Amino acid sequence: MTVVRLARSPHLAPVLIAGALRSPLKRPRADAPLPEHSIALDDAAVDPRRLAAYAELCGFTADGRLPVTYPHVLGFPLAMKLMAARDFPLPLLGLVHTSIEIRQEAAPLRVADRLELLVHTEKLTPHRRGTEATVVTRARCAGRGETVWMSRSTYLARHRTPDGSAPAKAAARAETDPLPVQATWQLDAALGRRYGAVSGDRNPIHLHPLTARAFGFPRQIAHGMWTAARCLAEQPLDGPVDLRVDFKAPVLLPGTVTYGSEPAGRAFELRGADGRLHLTGKVSGRLA
Repeated sequence: MTVVRLARSPHLAPVLIAGALRSPLKRPRADAPLPEHSIALDDAAVDPRRLAAYAELCGFTADGRLPVTYPHVLGFPLAMKLMAARDFPLPLLGLVHTSIEIRQEAAPLRVADRLELLVHTEKLTPHRRGTEATVVTRARCAGRGETVWMSRSTYLARHRTPDGSAPAKAAARAETDPLPVQATWQLDAALGRRYGAVSGDRNPIHLHPLTARAFGFPRQIAHGMWTAARCLAEQPLDGPVDLRVDFKAPVLLPGTVTYGSEPAGRAFELRGADGRLHLTGKVSGRLA
Protein backbone atom coordinates (compact mmCIF):
# COMPACT_ATOMS: atom_id res chain seq x y z
CA MET A 1 0.00 0.00 0.00
CA THR A 2 1.33 3.43 -0.95
CA VAL A 3 1.86 5.87 1.93
CA VAL A 4 1.08 9.54 1.36
CA ARG A 5 3.05 11.56 3.92
CA LEU A 6 1.84 14.97 5.07
CA ALA A 7 4.02 17.66 6.60
CA ARG A 8 1.12 18.98 8.68
CA SER A 9 -2.42 18.05 9.60
CA PRO A 10 -4.82 19.04 6.80
CA HIS A 11 -7.23 21.92 7.30
CA LEU A 12 -10.63 20.34 7.69
CA ALA A 13 -12.79 23.00 6.03
CA PRO A 14 -11.57 22.41 2.44
CA VAL A 15 -11.47 18.65 3.06
CA LEU A 16 -15.11 18.62 4.20
CA ILE A 17 -16.20 20.88 1.35
CA ALA A 18 -14.55 18.56 -1.18
CA GLY A 19 -16.17 15.55 0.47
CA ALA A 20 -19.57 17.24 0.46
CA LEU A 21 -19.32 18.12 -3.23
CA ARG A 22 -18.36 14.56 -4.16
CA SER A 23 -20.97 12.88 -1.95
CA PRO A 24 -23.94 13.10 -4.38
CA LEU A 25 -21.81 11.48 -7.10
CA LYS A 26 -21.07 8.33 -5.11
CA ARG A 27 -23.14 5.16 -5.24
CA PRO A 28 -22.09 3.10 -2.22
CA ARG A 29 -21.88 -0.67 -2.41
CA ALA A 30 -20.08 -3.23 -0.29
CA ASP A 31 -18.03 -4.69 -3.15
CA ALA A 32 -16.52 -1.37 -4.25
CA PRO A 33 -12.71 -1.01 -4.29
CA LEU A 34 -11.07 0.88 -1.44
CA PRO A 35 -8.27 3.45 -1.70
CA GLU A 36 -4.91 1.82 -2.31
CA HIS A 37 -3.01 4.28 -0.16
CA SER A 38 -2.74 5.31 3.47
CA ILE A 39 -2.10 8.77 4.90
CA ALA A 40 0.66 9.50 7.39
CA LEU A 41 1.47 12.51 9.54
CA ASP A 42 5.00 12.44 10.93
CA ASP A 43 4.53 14.97 13.72
CA ALA A 44 1.08 15.26 15.28
CA ALA A 45 1.83 17.77 18.02
CA VAL A 46 -0.80 18.28 20.72
CA ASP A 47 -2.20 21.79 21.15
CA PRO A 48 -2.53 22.17 24.96
CA ARG A 49 -5.40 24.68 24.70
CA ARG A 50 -7.41 22.52 22.36
CA LEU A 51 -6.74 19.50 24.55
CA ALA A 52 -7.88 21.41 27.64
CA ALA A 53 -11.13 22.41 25.92
CA TYR A 54 -11.70 18.80 24.85
CA ALA A 55 -11.00 17.47 28.35
CA GLU A 56 -13.38 19.95 29.95
CA LEU A 57 -16.21 19.20 27.52
CA CYS A 58 -15.81 15.42 27.87
CA GLY A 59 -15.24 15.34 31.64
CA PHE A 60 -11.58 14.28 31.72
CA THR A 61 -9.12 15.55 34.32
CA ALA A 62 -6.41 17.83 32.94
CA ASP A 63 -3.34 16.05 34.32
CA GLY A 64 -0.83 16.07 31.47
CA ARG A 65 -1.99 12.73 30.08
CA LEU A 66 -3.91 12.27 26.85
CA PRO A 67 -7.41 10.84 27.29
CA VAL A 68 -7.56 7.41 25.70
CA THR A 69 -9.91 8.80 23.01
CA TYR A 70 -7.77 11.84 22.12
CA PRO A 71 -5.49 10.24 19.49
CA HIS A 72 -8.71 9.62 17.54
CA VAL A 73 -9.20 13.40 17.47
CA LEU A 74 -5.63 13.92 16.26
CA GLY A 75 -6.11 11.36 13.50
CA PHE A 76 -9.57 12.57 12.51
CA PRO A 77 -8.39 15.07 9.83
CA LEU A 78 -6.37 12.29 8.16
CA ALA A 79 -9.37 9.96 8.21
CA MET A 80 -11.56 12.70 6.73
CA LYS A 81 -9.03 13.39 3.98
CA LEU A 82 -9.03 9.70 3.11
CA MET A 83 -12.84 9.43 3.14
CA ALA A 84 -13.39 12.70 1.26
CA ALA A 85 -11.18 11.61 -1.64
CA ARG A 86 -12.55 10.69 -5.03
CA ASP A 87 -11.47 7.04 -4.69
CA PHE A 88 -13.29 6.44 -1.38
CA PRO A 89 -16.58 4.74 -2.37
CA LEU A 90 -18.93 6.03 0.35
CA PRO A 91 -20.36 9.57 0.49
CA LEU A 92 -18.83 11.59 3.31
CA LEU A 93 -22.01 13.51 4.07
CA GLY A 94 -24.23 11.68 6.53
CA LEU A 95 -21.74 8.99 7.55
CA VAL A 96 -22.65 7.63 10.99
CA HIS A 97 -20.01 6.34 13.41
CA THR A 98 -21.26 2.91 14.53
CA SER A 99 -18.40 1.46 16.62
CA ILE A 100 -14.83 1.95 17.76
CA GLU A 101 -12.20 -0.38 19.18
CA ILE A 102 -9.15 1.15 20.89
CA ARG A 103 -5.97 -0.54 22.05
CA GLN A 104 -3.50 1.42 24.14
CA GLU A 105 -0.29 -0.58 24.42
CA ALA A 106 1.41 1.04 27.41
CA ALA A 107 1.05 3.87 29.89
CA PRO A 108 -1.19 6.76 28.79
CA LEU A 109 0.36 9.10 26.26
CA ARG A 110 1.33 12.56 27.47
CA VAL A 111 0.88 16.06 26.09
CA ALA A 112 4.60 16.36 25.31
CA ASP A 113 4.72 13.16 23.23
CA ARG A 114 5.36 13.69 19.52
CA LEU A 115 3.19 11.26 17.65
CA GLU A 116 3.36 9.77 14.18
CA LEU A 117 -0.08 8.86 12.80
CA LEU A 118 -1.01 6.46 10.01
CA VAL A 119 -4.58 6.03 8.72
CA HIS A 120 -5.93 3.55 6.19
CA THR A 121 -9.21 1.92 5.20
CA GLU A 122 -9.44 -1.78 5.97
CA LYS A 123 -12.65 -3.13 4.49
CA LEU A 124 -16.26 -2.53 3.45
CA THR A 125 -19.04 -4.60 5.01
CA PRO A 126 -22.72 -4.99 4.03
CA HIS A 127 -25.08 -3.66 6.67
CA ARG A 128 -28.85 -4.00 6.86
CA ARG A 129 -29.11 -0.22 6.49
CA GLY A 130 -26.37 0.32 3.94
CA THR A 131 -22.61 -0.18 3.84
CA GLU A 132 -20.00 0.14 6.60
CA ALA A 133 -16.37 1.13 6.14
CA THR A 134 -13.64 0.24 8.64
CA VAL A 135 -10.97 2.90 9.17
CA VAL A 136 -7.79 2.08 11.12
CA THR A 137 -5.66 4.71 12.87
CA ARG A 138 -2.25 3.92 14.37
CA ALA A 139 -0.06 6.13 16.55
CA ARG A 140 3.65 5.76 17.24
CA CYS A 141 5.90 7.90 19.38
CA ALA A 142 8.21 9.80 17.06
CA GLY A 143 11.50 8.01 16.51
CA ARG A 144 10.16 4.65 17.71
CA GLY A 145 8.83 1.92 15.48
CA GLU A 146 6.20 0.23 17.62
CA THR A 147 2.53 1.16 17.66
CA VAL A 148 1.52 2.61 21.03
CA TRP A 149 -2.16 3.30 20.24
CA MET A 150 -4.55 1.96 17.63
CA SER A 151 -8.22 2.37 16.81
CA ARG A 152 -10.55 0.60 14.42
CA SER A 153 -13.71 2.60 13.62
CA THR A 154 -16.74 1.64 11.54
CA TYR A 155 -18.73 4.25 9.65
CA LEU A 156 -22.13 3.58 8.09
CA ALA A 157 -23.39 5.08 4.85
CA ARG A 158 -27.15 4.61 4.96
CA HIS A 159 -28.77 3.64 1.67
CA ARG A 160 -31.29 1.24 0.28
CA THR A 161 -30.15 -2.36 0.11
CA PRO A 162 -31.76 -5.05 -2.05
CA ASP A 163 -33.53 -7.77 -0.11
CA GLY A 164 -31.02 -10.35 0.98
CA SER A 165 -27.99 -8.28 -0.02
CA ALA A 166 -26.76 -7.81 3.51
CA PRO A 167 -26.20 -10.76 5.81
CA ALA A 168 -27.84 -10.59 9.17
CA LYS A 169 -25.59 -8.92 11.69
CA ALA A 170 -24.94 -10.43 15.08
CA ALA A 171 -27.89 -9.82 17.31
CA ALA A 172 -27.64 -6.75 19.48
CA ARG A 173 -27.09 -7.35 23.15
CA ALA A 174 -30.29 -8.69 24.63
CA GLU A 175 -32.27 -6.11 26.52
CA THR A 176 -31.60 -7.01 30.11
CA ASP A 177 -31.95 -4.96 33.23
CA PRO A 178 -29.99 -1.72 32.94
CA LEU A 179 -26.61 -1.53 34.60
CA PRO A 180 -26.53 0.40 37.88
CA VAL A 181 -26.90 4.11 37.16
CA GLN A 182 -23.85 6.10 38.17
CA ALA A 183 -24.71 9.51 36.69
CA THR A 184 -27.38 11.46 34.81
CA TRP A 185 -26.41 14.09 32.24
CA GLN A 186 -28.50 16.86 30.73
CA LEU A 187 -27.34 17.48 27.16
CA ASP A 188 -28.04 20.87 25.61
CA ALA A 189 -28.91 21.58 21.99
CA ALA A 190 -25.50 23.12 21.27
CA LEU A 191 -23.45 20.10 22.41
CA GLY A 192 -22.81 18.94 18.84
CA ARG A 193 -21.55 22.36 17.81
CA ARG A 194 -19.31 22.62 20.88
CA TYR A 195 -17.83 19.16 20.36
CA GLY A 196 -17.37 19.93 16.67
CA ALA A 197 -15.32 22.99 17.65
CA VAL A 198 -12.89 21.00 19.84
CA SER A 199 -12.73 17.86 17.66
CA GLY A 200 -13.05 19.24 14.14
CA ASP A 201 -15.97 16.89 13.40
CA ARG A 202 -18.59 19.25 11.95
CA ASN A 203 -20.78 16.65 10.28
CA PRO A 204 -24.13 18.42 9.66
CA ILE A 205 -26.06 15.66 11.47
CA HIS A 206 -24.62 17.05 14.73
CA LEU A 207 -25.07 20.78 14.22
CA HIS A 208 -28.67 21.96 13.69
CA PRO A 209 -32.15 20.47 13.32
CA LEU A 210 -32.44 21.50 9.67
CA THR A 211 -29.13 19.97 8.60
CA ALA A 212 -29.85 16.80 10.61
CA ARG A 213 -33.30 16.39 8.99
CA ALA A 214 -31.67 16.35 5.56
CA PHE A 215 -30.15 13.00 6.58
CA GLY A 216 -33.22 11.47 8.16
CA PHE A 217 -32.86 12.56 11.80
CA PRO A 218 -35.66 14.48 13.54
CA ARG A 219 -33.10 16.88 15.03
CA GLN A 220 -29.35 17.07 15.62
CA ILE A 221 -27.64 14.15 17.37
CA ALA A 222 -24.68 13.95 19.75
CA HIS A 223 -21.35 12.76 18.38
CA GLY A 224 -20.77 9.11 19.15
CA MET A 225 -17.21 9.94 20.17
CA TRP A 226 -18.45 12.50 22.70
CA THR A 227 -20.73 9.90 24.29
CA ALA A 228 -17.88 7.37 24.35
CA ALA A 229 -15.40 9.86 25.79
CA ARG A 230 -17.86 11.09 28.42
CA CYS A 231 -18.44 7.52 29.61
CA LEU A 232 -14.73 6.69 29.66
CA ALA A 233 -14.01 9.85 31.67
CA GLU A 234 -15.97 8.23 34.48
CA GLN A 235 -13.45 5.38 34.75
CA PRO A 236 -9.89 6.72 34.30
CA LEU A 237 -7.62 4.20 32.60
CA ASP A 238 -4.01 3.46 33.40
CA GLY A 239 -1.60 1.23 31.50
CA PRO A 240 -2.39 -1.12 28.61
CA VAL A 241 -6.07 -0.97 27.71
CA ASP A 242 -8.40 -2.63 25.20
CA LEU A 243 -11.89 -1.25 24.80
CA ARG A 244 -14.82 -1.42 22.46
CA VAL A 245 -17.80 0.89 22.17
CA ASP A 246 -20.87 0.20 20.03
CA PHE A 247 -23.21 3.05 19.19
CA LYS A 248 -26.66 1.51 19.27
CA ALA A 249 -28.99 4.45 18.67
CA PRO A 250 -28.49 8.18 18.15
CA VAL A 251 -28.75 10.56 21.11
CA LEU A 252 -31.06 13.40 20.10
CA LEU A 253 -30.19 16.89 21.29
CA PRO A 254 -31.27 18.34 23.61
CA GLY A 255 -31.88 15.32 25.84
CA THR A 256 -31.23 13.47 29.08
CA VAL A 257 -29.07 10.35 29.35
CA THR A 258 -27.98 8.06 32.17
CA TYR A 259 -24.56 6.45 32.48
CA GLY A 260 -24.53 2.96 33.98
CA SER A 261 -21.67 0.62 34.75
CA GLU A 262 -20.76 -2.55 36.58
CA PRO A 263 -19.18 -2.07 40.02
CA ALA A 264 -15.74 -2.84 38.54
CA GLY A 265 -16.37 -0.51 35.62
CA ARG A 266 -15.59 -3.13 32.96
CA ALA A 267 -18.95 -2.91 31.20
CA PHE A 268 -20.82 0.36 30.76
CA GLU A 269 -23.73 1.80 28.86
CA LEU A 270 -25.61 4.98 28.06
CA ARG A 271 -29.40 5.09 28.06
CA GLY A 272 -32.03 7.70 27.38
CA ALA A 273 -34.53 8.90 29.96
CA ASP A 274 -37.00 6.42 28.41
CA GLY A 275 -34.57 3.53 28.91
CA ARG A 276 -33.54 3.31 25.27
CA LEU A 277 -30.04 1.88 24.89
CA HIS A 278 -27.74 4.30 23.07
CA LEU A 279 -24.27 2.90 23.73
CA THR A 280 -22.61 -0.18 25.14
CA GLY A 281 -18.95 -0.49 26.05
CA LYS A 282 -16.48 -2.89 27.54
CA VAL A 283 -12.98 -2.28 28.89
CA SER A 284 -10.19 -4.83 29.33
CA GLY A 285 -7.05 -3.63 31.06
CA ARG A 286 -5.91 -1.82 34.12
CA LEU A 287 -8.13 0.84 35.66
CA ALA A 288 -6.57 3.68 37.58
